[in-house]
Amino acid sequence: MQHSATPYEERLTAPRSWWLISFLVGVALALILLPFGTLPMLGGLVGGTAAAAVTASAYGSVRIRVVGDQLIAGEAKIPVAALGEAEILDAEEARAWRTYKADTRAFLLLRAYVPTALKVEVTDPADPTPYLYLSTREPERLAQALQAAKTAA
Repeated sequence: MQHSATPYEERLTAPRSWWLISFLVGVALALILLPFGTLPMLGGLVGGTAAAAVTASAYGSVRIRVVGDQLIAGEAKIPVAALGEAEILDAEEARAWRTYKADTRAFLLLRAYVPTALKVEVTDPADPTPYLYLSTREPERLAQALQAAKTAA
């Protein structure tokens, strides 16, 4: 497998506010356990914060990569030869494509905390997926990497 001319890798991490919310979940659990004593309260604070932080991290750490002739978006691996035109979506268009313009057959790598996205047409006739919707903070760079990988292949 040869590497694309413009390598691309992005990790969509959870926003900072989610870490504050994780701490507040721990505080809430500590307050619930306060009547049982200091030790259960501290256990609730630590355990609740840790559980909420693990959940936030697991959901918020998806990766998008262009490696060789493959687009890897989360769990999906798609050859760039099966992809057509890429359309860069600003915040307003991205919102429209993840709500009322959305096709139920489309592959959505959707993170609501990322305002911009890239919509990539799927040209493989054997694939029923009409397009990929990829939440990304750098849609221009991702489109360039996909184009470079197509020309390299």
